[in-house]
Amino acid sequence: MEEFVGNGSLRELLPKLLEEGWDDVPALKIMNSEDMDEIGMSRQHKDALEIRSYLHDRSLLQYGDKLEATGKCLPELLSLSTADLSSQLEMKRGHIARFLDRTSACATDPPPVSHSLLTRRRNTMASRNNSIYRKELSSLNSRKLQSTSRTLGSSSSLYNLPLEQSMASFKIKAGHVFKGIVAATPADPTACGCVQPPPIVENVAPYSTIENISVQKLTPEYKTGMEHLVKTKTPPMKASELWREKPAILLCIRRPGCIMCRAEAHQLYSKKPIFDALGVQLYVVLHEHIETEVKDFWPRYWGGVVLFDRGKEFFKALGGGKLLKDKFITGFLFNPRAIANYKRAKTIAVDQNFKGEGEIKGGLFIVGRGKSGIAYQFIERNFGDWAPLDEVIEICTRIQFTSELRTINFEPIQMLHTSVDTVKYIRYHTQNKFKGL
Repeated sequence: MEEFVGNGSLRELLPKLLEEGWDDVPALKIMNSEDMDEIGMSRQHKDALEIRSYLHDRSLLQYGDKLEATGKCLPELLSLSTADLSSQLEMKRGHIARFLDRTSACATDPPPVSHSLLTRRRNTMASRNNSIYRKELSSLNSRKLQSTSRTLGSSSSLYNLPLEQSMASFKIKAGHVFKGIVAATPADPTACGCVQPPPIVENVAPYSTIENISVQKLTPEYKTGMEHLVKTKTPPMKASELWREKPAILLCIRRPGCIMCRAEAHQLYSKKPIFDALGVQLYVVLHEHIETEVKDFWPRYWGGVVLFDRGKEFFKALGGGKLLKDKFITGFLFNPRAIANYKRAKTIAVDQNFKGEGEIKGGLFIVGRGKSGIAYQFIERNFGDWAPLDEVIEICTRIQFTSELRTINFEPIQMLHTSVDTVKYIRYHTQNKFKGL
C-alpha cells in the first residue's frame, strides 16, 4: 500500500483511506468518483491515483513519484515522446515500451473510474466538454443503465465517443478464430509426456443443463457505504431468473482465495462500464461457501453479485456433465502454461491464500436474455486460463445488437464486423426507428 501511494499527494490521504477501509491496492483501484468525493480527493489526488493505477498494472511503480511530480495527467504523459521519457524522467528503454503499450495481455487496465479522469480541467471549451464527459461516465459507474438504446440514444456525443474508443480497443479483427469453448490452445502433456491433460468436451453446454440450477446470492452489487457482507441470507433461486430480463456473464471460479481467480475477476469487473452500457450483468459463481473467503474476495476483487452453486452444477456443465478436475502437482507444478498464468496474475500484485478446494476448474458463460440460450462458453483448461476480453465484449455486443433489432423490428442490411460499428448502428437506428432505413 505504501509503495503504491509513494511520496506524492496520495500519502497525505493515507490515514483517511485506511480509516475508510481502502486498505489495499486492488480496493483503491476500483474506487469510483463518488468514493473519491467522499474521501475528499482533489483533482491532483485523482490524477495521481490514475497514474499510479496505470503504473501498477505494468509493474512500473518505481516511476510513480517522478511522473506525478511533473504535474501532468496520464494522457499528457502518454503523449510524451520516447526521448522525453528517457531524458526527462530517466525511464529505461524497456520500461518505456511497457509504459506506452496499452494492449499488454499480462496486466489489467486501469479501473473504471480512470475513464472519468482522462483530462484535466482547462479554461477552454474543450475543458467544459471533458467535464461533461467525466460527470456522465462516473455516473455510469455508480448506477446500472436501463438499456443500450436509452444510453446510446440519449447520451451526449462527448460521452459516446470515449465509449466507442474503449470498445474499439477490444474489437475483433477480420479472420479472428474464436477461442471459445476451451482455452486459447490445447493443453500439452506434462511431466515429459507422462501425464495427459484431462479430456475436454468441445461442445457448448445445452441450455437445459443450466436454466434450472439452484443458486443463492451471497452478496449484492457493491455500493458506497454498504457493509462488507450482507448478513441476511437470501433464499435459493432458479438460475434462469438471473438473465430473465438482461443477458448475463457468469464467471465460475475455482477458489476465491486463488491469486489467478482474483486477478481474473478483477480484470473482468474493471470493464463494468462497458458491460453496463451493453446491458449485460456480471456474476461470479462459487462452488464452495466459506464466509471468510467471500468477505476477503468481495468487494476487494469483485464488486458485483457473488452466487453460491451448492450442487456445482455450473461447473459440471462446463465439463459436459462431469467436474473438470486436475491435481496441483500435475496440473500446476508440471504445467508450463499454468505457471505462466500464475506469473501473469502476480503482476497485478493481489494477495492469495490456499483455503478451500482448488482442483475443480472453472470457466465462463455468456447467457442471452430469457430463453435465448448460451451464447459463449469458455473452459479453464489450464489452471489460470482467462476468457479473452475481446471475445467476451464482442459476444456481448452481438447479443445486444440482436436484441435491439428485435425491439426495433427490422433486419440489418449488411453484416457489421466491429463492436464500434455495432454501437453506431444501434444508436443511429434507435434514434431513428420511426424514420425507417
